[in-house]
Amino acid sequence: MPRDYKKEYREYQGKPEQIKNRASRNAARRKMEQQVGKAAIQGRDVDHKDGNPRNNNSSNLRALGKSANRWKK
Repeated sequence: MPRDYKKEYREYQGKPEQIKNRASRNAARRKMEQQVGKAAIQGRDVDHKDGNPRNNNSSNLRALGKSANRWKK
């Protein structure tokens, strides 16, 4: 059964809270790129140490490998 991306967006990703979280995660990635350089985080995820995607303090951000970041959740 293929994924229904339109349904996923309508029921989850399109919710105002999820849109804010996604925007904050994108802002965190841009902030890390400015601090350590784009090449330093290429192929890695920006991790929020406290798990709050809206807390973009420099001390709360770190670059982790994709598998490590997704495993910890």
